[in-house]
Amino acid sequence: MPGSMGRRGNPYDHAKAESFMKTLKVEAVYPMAFESFEGVADHLPHFVEVIYNKRTLHSALGYLSPQQFEDQHIRQTGKSAA
Repeated sequence: MPGSMGRRGNPYDHAKAESFMKTLKVEAVYPMAFESFEGVADHLPHFVEVIYNKRTLHSALGYLSPQQFEDQHIRQTGKSAA
């Protein structure tokens, strides 16, 4: 897969990814005292699935969590997103 590069002087190319990385660092990495890479690798999937996807509200989704948005979509269309 080719790498992705933002254009020079355009801070909005990767704004969503940068926002997620900031949230990940501030809420999942900095508060913890990880002693090894394995500790990080064990904790981060839990953070993404349980905290970020099920609890964090996103303005782009009408201030719903991704889980709430997906559930709402399934109720409205009767189809799973997967």
